[in-house]
Amino acid sequence: MTTVSDRHTMAVALPPGPRVPRAVQGAIAVANRRLALRRMRAWYGPDFTVHLPIFGHTVVISDPDHVRQVFKSPPGTLETIDQNLGRVMGPNSMFALTGDRHRAQRKLLAPPFHGRRLKAYEALMEAETLREMVTWPVGAEFATMPSMMRITLNVILRAVFGAEGQQLERLRVLLPPMVELGSLLTLIPVPQWDWGRFSPWGRLFAYRRTYDSIVDELIAKAQSDSGLGDRDDVLALMLQSRYDDGTQMSRDEIADELITLLSAGHETTATTLAWGVERLRRHPALLERLVAELDAGNEDLLDATILEVQRSRPVIDTALRKVVAPSYQLGPWTLPRGQTILLSIGLMHDDEALFADPGRFDPYRFVGVRPDNNQWVPFGGGARRCIGASFASMELKVVLRTMLREFTLGPTTAPDERWRSRGVALAPAKGGLAVLTSRRHTAGGSSDSADLRHRR
Repeated sequence: MTTVSDRHTMAVALPPGPRVPRAVQGAIAVANRRLALRRMRAWYGPDFTVHLPIFGHTVVISDPDHVRQVFKSPPGTLETIDQNLGRVMGPNSMFALTGDRHRAQRKLLAPPFHGRRLKAYEALMEAETLREMVTWPVGAEFATMPSMMRITLNVILRAVFGAEGQQLERLRVLLPPMVELGSLLTLIPVPQWDWGRFSPWGRLFAYRRTYDSIVDELIAKAQSDSGLGDRDDVLALMLQSRYDDGTQMSRDEIADELITLLSAGHETTATTLAWGVERLRRHPALLERLVAELDAGNEDLLDATILEVQRSRPVIDTALRKVVAPSYQLGPWTLPRGQTILLSIGLMHDDEALFADPGRFDPYRFVGVRPDNNQWVPFGGGARRCIGASFASMELKVVLRTMLREFTLGPTTAPDERWRSRGVALAPAKGGLAVLTSRRHTAGGSSDSADLRHRR
């Protein structure tokens, strides 16, 4: 049970950790954080203390009881960390907000990611997948991740931003390099100095100025739309929503939350899709059965496969919190105010006490079984669980289902693709390589790309 002392600060008691110099600990973590954390768990147990770049003295936890405790901590005890997040996404981003403001913003933005509105996005997701699949090289190996990035970007620009026409095209060009740079600046200790277009922050601020001008155009266009009330995009909802006191979201709040929703749901979903391709190619018996079940109209194995991809290849492998109470009792440990806590998603998903034979890719472990959301945590947990988790899960399902309906995915005996850090996300090093052949053929045996274009 969590206990918080408001009268005095308890004696600090942190988990054990390495005694080597801080610089050495940081260098090891930067070089290969997954391997470093696994080695430390082997040496010190599920909870340990390490010095990390940006975050400093950090308590890393993977004990499921302690993770559950953190996720269920009451308001006023733990909050999100603020290093760089407010500067990259904006001060009104849910990633940067805390306390009552965070709860109010989350309450306002939750409706479009559930129920009828969420269902309305399914057809859009399939259409964007079919549109992109026309460009895929049949019979030749290619990296799927760039295509997955275009699919997820277009889906979010339409479903969340409500963008079309000129604004859609401009955002398609602007946002990929802006998000990639912002992702790197979130975790790399680069000074926030604007030395013009040749400095990292200078480039990011330039991107942001252009982005803000496009969002202003989108807001003005939506406000003049007589059919605004019938639209399903998130921007339209934001413009019509009201806080409990009757006030509207400000222009700055809308701009910051739009880029937040894009950053949280674009690259991460695309990367998971690329990992899905990478995993399926290396398990041909599973792939054959999955296709057969989908052809028969059964999606249970597809659902389980997606869960297992997210378990075995978590794109975001950490969640972070900071102690804001005078002290925080976490199991046997007493943490002081300001202490950073890192919840290691990767370590939990690799824990054989939670998942039998965790190194084996085995979707059947989830057939007919829903995972414990305090142990299977690719979307985080608690009050800060990813607000777009249902949206992302639907998109993963739609894209993979559509791909396997239209194409045969060729198996491979190549070694597993290595993990590669893209700043925040962990991606397959070769981009999720695939070889595809069309399942729709003309009488002469050639791919019927005209049919695919028609289905777009």
